Amino acid sequence: MIKLSIKDENIIKAREYAREIVNSLSWLMSDYSSVSIERTVLRLMRIDGIFDSTPLPNIVIDLLSERNVLDRGAAYWIANAMIYKNASAQEVAESISKDEFDPTKIPTMPDEKVFETLEKLTTEMLKHIKSQNKFREESYAKFGPRKKPAIYVIVATGNIYDDVVQAKAAAREGADIIAVIRSTAQSLLDYVPFGATTEGFGGTFATQENFKIMRKGLDEVGEEIGKYISLTNYASGLCMPEIAAMGAIERLDVMLNDAMYGILFRDINMKRTILDQYFSRMINAYAGIEIQTGEDNYLTTSDAIEKAYTVTASQLINEQFALISGLKHEKMGLGHAFEINPKIENSFLYELSHALLTHTLFPDSPTKYMPPTKFATGNIFRTHLLNGMFNFISQITDQGVQLLGMMTEAIHTPHLVDRAVAIENANYVFKATKDFSNEFQLSKDGFINQRANLVLDETIGFLKKVSEKGLFKAMKNSDFADIKRTETGGKGLDGVFKKSDNYFNPFMEKMKLELGI
Repeated sequence: MIKLSIKDENIIKAREYAREIVNSLSWLMSDYSSVSIERTVLRLMRIDGIFDSTPLPNIVIDLLSERNVLDRGAAYWIANAMIYKNASAQEVAESISKDEFDPTKIPTMPDEKVFETLEKLTTEMLKHIKSQNKFREESYAKFGPRKKPAIYVIVATGNIYDDVVQAKAAAREGADIIAVIRSTAQSLLDYVPFGATTEGFGGTFATQENFKIMRKGLDEVGEEIGKYISLTNYASGLCMPEIAAMGAIERLDVMLNDAMYGILFRDINMKRTILDQYFSRMINAYAGIEIQTGEDNYLTTSDAIEKAYTVTASQLINEQFALISGLKHEKMGLGHAFEINPKIENSFLYELSHALLTHTLFPDSPTKYMPPTKFATGNIFRTHLLNGMFNFISQITDQGVQLLGMMTEAIHTPHLVDRAVAIENANYVFKATKDFSNEFQLSKDGFINQRANLVLDETIGFLKKVSEKGLFKAMKNSDFADIKRTETGGKGLDGVFKKSDNYFNPFMEKMKLELGI
């Protein structure tokens, strides 16, 4: 393909600074946990359901927190209670929810019995998660690998059953990945809604039952058309690791999972977000789920030319956070976007340069390329043309995942016909330009190559400064996306706690061991 002329030492230098930034926060990930991580442990122990509209995992964790014993980890208290009551984890949680039982007011069982119980529960759940990954791999072997660029289409009706209808229609038209957009502001809920939902604003609630319903629908249409259809949702917000666990259980294939998005764009506390993303990405890595990051959001608040280096810097930081959670490069869908003002001279060359830089830095990653939205207007013809140019760049720069642009962007939620037209546009451009990049070489001193090198130089300088001051202070100074955040501000800090010396998370320990981290 078309190649940039970039010095290897500059790429190495940028990665070294990103690694220093992430490693400087190792104390947080080793010494602290959060209520959402502990709720995730309970869900992996198969505790689910609600009592008086409150999820059982929340009820149990709230009680342990009130009793000031959560620092030992939720797993210990539930396993101890299971032995004492000769009951399942679900039965223990139901008793707690009805105020019939307090797990902190019973005798402690022998440690070997507690750990034996946890070993059994952990092994059973991880075996199930592995089986889901195996089914995915066997499906690709049966139907063939995912297309590249993969056509990624969004559904967002608010009603999971209507979403399934639209998702199946998109799959029949040629979509490879279906993303179910979450209902507006779900990321700010400190609990996961329960059951199938039929009402949502701007999207559909992420629940385990909704995951199951959509997975079933996509498997059905996949068998019909002879292709494995990937399913995407959002492991972000205050319930990031819980949603990752639900996705692993129900066989989601891709999860939006960014290390800093929640801090910058949802004002979730820094410590809470970094902790939660660490465990959520570990779950994704174990489950064979591909993550996607949200660098495209930087360009909604910052200029895509002036602040291009912040996108590249975030990609490199996201990569390092993903690596310490056990994710491989082939499962890192690092994000970027086609968001330069089309009125600027050579805007297409800027976009091409930025896309090539992303591919050059992350050649083994299925990068997620986002469509024009910031400068889309009610002029559907211009937007459709912009989308065609976006598709062209994606093909010739070997992007991994193409989130299709809709000609009705900025007007309304896409109709079925809007998606069909978008898929037709992408398929035409991809086919028409399939071998285009093999026919050309870039001038070393040309605009595209010089621009990419400038962005990388700016990225190195930026990462060096962030490394010197620390990620938290950089965010406090509005260095990312021109948004200011503080270490003690944002939502969810009260859900962060320091682990005791005898803290134990059986799922994290076993995943780390098997992932080799």
